[in-house]
Amino acid sequence: MHKFLLVLLAVCCLARAALANEAAPLAADPVLEARMTRITAELRCLVCQNQTIADSNADLAVDLRRQVREMLRKGDDDAKIIQYMTDRYGDFVLYRPPVKATTMLLWFGPALMLLFGFGALAVVMRRRARAAANQFEPDDPALFADPHQS
Repeated sequence: MHKFLLVLLAVCCLARAALANEAAPLAADPVLEARMTRITAELRCLVCQNQTIADSNADLAVDLRRQVREMLRKGDDDAKIIQYMTDRYGDFVLYRPPVKATTMLLWFGPALMLLFGFGALAVVMRRRARAAANQFEPDDPALFADPHQS
């Protein structure tokens, strides 16, 4: 039985190693790689939830990092690369999108939802405070009984 478990453990470890991804190749130039990392840290992965292109392992993020690296090798500046990505994928790709008419909901939507939630809570609480006691379901005495008392 012990040999079987040992073989099973070895097979699981080898299977895991076979599924491992290769490390991403670094650019020959460390300065170029640092710029690529800085730029991709400002861009949102379109596939993942709340990850940057630099952090994501999604296929699209790998392709976009490769695209940024190629644009840097061609001599494009950071602003041109960011503009290219924004033109192609919209303001959503930016981790800090500009405040403009098309992004107002993105910037102020969470605060509006929070205000709406507080407003709904206030209305419900006010209605419950004004309601007569007979409008509520009676309490079940068994729920409030002391379990230690017989």
